[in-house]
Amino acid sequence: MDNPRASVDEIPEGAPILDVREDDEWAAGHIEGALHIPLADLPARYGEVPLDEDVYVVCRTGGRSRQAVMWLNDNGFDAIDVTGGMGAWNLDNGKPIVAEGDDEPWVK
Repeated sequence: MDNPRASVDEIPEGAPILDVREDDEWAAGHIEGALHIPLADLPARYGEVPLDEDVYVVCRTGGRSRQAVMWLNDNGFDAIDVTGGMGAWNLDNGKPIVAEGDDEPWVK
C-alpha cells in the first residue's frame, strides 16, 4: 500500500507537522510550530509524535519523510507524507519559515 500523501496546500490549519531533517537543516529554516525529530532518532523518540491525529511529515524533498511515514504508519500512527517537502512549502509556495537565531531563514 502506498503512503498517504498531501500537498502543502492540503495541510489543515493547525495540523501537527513533523520535520525529520537533520539539526543543521532545521536550524537554517523550518515551519514554525513543527515538531523536529531527525529520521534516525524517530524510533527512540516516537513517543513525542501525536498518536490521536493525522501528522504531516516533511523533509527536504520527500525521501526521508516517505521512510518516516512508512515507519510511523507501521507502528500505529496516522502519518501523511507532504509531497515536495520543504522545497514545496517554502520555495515553490512561499509559505513562511523561521530560523534559529538571527539569520535569515532558508531551506538547506
